[in-house]
Order: sequence, then C-alpha cells, then structure tokens
Amino acid sequence: MPDQLTIPGEPALAGRIRQAAARDALPHAVILSGRGDLLRAARFTAAAMECQGADRPCGTCPACRKVLRDIHPDVIQVEDPDHKMISMDVLRQVRSDAYVLPNEGRRKIYLFPDCGRLDGKGQNVLLKVLEEGPPHAAFLFCAANSAVLLQTIRSRAVEWKLSPPVEEAADADGGARALCELLCGGKPADIAGYCAGLENGKMDREALGRLLSDARDLVSRGLAACYGAGAEDELSRRLAREAGRRKLAAWAEILDRYSRQCAYNIGVGHLTGALAAELIG
Repeated sequence: MPDQLTIPGEPALAGRIRQAAARDALPHAVILSGRGDLLRAARFTAAAMECQGADRPCGTCPACRKVLRDIHPDVIQVEDPDHKMISMDVLRQVRSDAYVLPNEGRRKIYLFPDCGRLDGKGQNVLLKVLEEGPPHAAFLFCAANSAVLLQTIRSRAVEWKLSPPVEEAADADGGARALCELLCGGKPADIAGYCAGLENGKMDREALGRLLSDARDLVSRGLAACYGAGAEDELSRRLAREAGRRKLAAWAEILDRYSRQCAYNIGVGHLTGALAAELIG
C-alpha cells in the first residue's frame, strides 16, 4: 500500500497535509478541486485524519490500512446510485449521522467523490452541520471546479486545488494564449472561428473551463500592465498596448463568467457560441 501514500503530482500538498496532521490542525471541511486525482487526495487526507501512527498518514497502522482499502467504518463515501443527484434523504441521513460519535476513529469523515451531484437544495441541507457540527465531523468535497458548490459552502471550507498533469496544463495554456492573440487582433471572424473550433474539437466543459480561466488570467495581467504593474511577458504587454483598459476589463469579466458556467450542465456548443458573441460585441 505504499504507492497510495502519495498524491500523484502533488508532493507539496501531501507535505502540507502531513504537517497539518502533525499539529492536529487539519480543517474540518476541505474542497479538493482541479484536474488531479481528487479521490486519491481525499483518501490521503482521510488517512491523515484517522492515522494512529507518528507520521500521519503512516500507511501501516490499522486505521490507515482500513481507510486506504475503503473499509474504515468512520470514513463514509457519500453516494446515491439510484438517483442522478444525491437525494435529500441521503443528505439528511449524513447530517443526522454526523452527530453520532465515531465507531473507532479520531474523526467521522464524509467523502463526496463528485460534487457535481450535489444540487443547491442538497448543499443547504449540509450547511448547518458544516457551520455548527460536532468537532469530530469532517467533510471532504471533490469537485473538478469548485464553482459547483454554493458560496456558503465554499466560505466554510478550505480549498486545495490540484494541478492537471503537465501535458494537460501545457495544452490549456497554449489554447488560452491563442485566444488572447486573436483578441489582440480584433477580427470578429477569427474569434468566432476559434470558438467554433473549440466545439468541433470535442472539448469537454472541464477543459473549456480551464482554458477560459487561463485566458482570464492572461487578460488580467494585461489589465494590470495598463495600471503600471510590470508585465510578465510580451503577450501581457501586447494586450495592454492594443486593447486598453476598458476592453481588457470587459474581457476579463466575460471569461471569468463563462469559465464558471462550465461547471454546470450546459452544452459546449451553447457556451462557445454565446462566448464568441460577447467577445466580439
């Protein structure tokens, strides 16, 4: 089981979790977001919470072994295979069960492997136990995009964002830069054609969200350069020089809004078509 005592591609995060566990300072609510192995990271965190050894998680104590084998009685993976969204009955049971003392562990941990299956009403059911629940209760939320969670949930949790694999990050960065280059050029047909190409390339919503988020960051750096901040690269300087403050501020808002919409069940074609219209307008 030693290979499970890592978070793939995230040695710094694993180290932070170990340090917090050593101080008994792991938060009671964590959002694990991004494109890494979210479920592996959640199980690593749960093992650190339950570990009985010195270097938490040690991977060898009975508690660690049970968590990593998914048989620990106090680490509950919240699922509802009979419904598309996790039902209110399941979530009410979680809320009630959280007040029951752990069977054998340090904590009672509720692990949500896919927060895309939590609607707003369901999240509100959990809100009170997140705010005022017992000290032994912990909640681990896995969400590729944390925007699927209500702000009231996000404000009561710590978010740890996992990075995509290196090759995915490179692809997203390249796409974001290409979009910003076209925005600099200002030709509506080119911008519309690029957005249409995103749909034709079978890009999914998560990948589109990453691309738009990266493009927003690039545009924001260009806007900062307009206000005298040092531009990090030639594209930032070009954005500042050729677009100006008003356009950059508008683009940043549009890109941010559409990157967040990618968290919801909206077709990529609808998103890219509407995005093109707003960027051109």
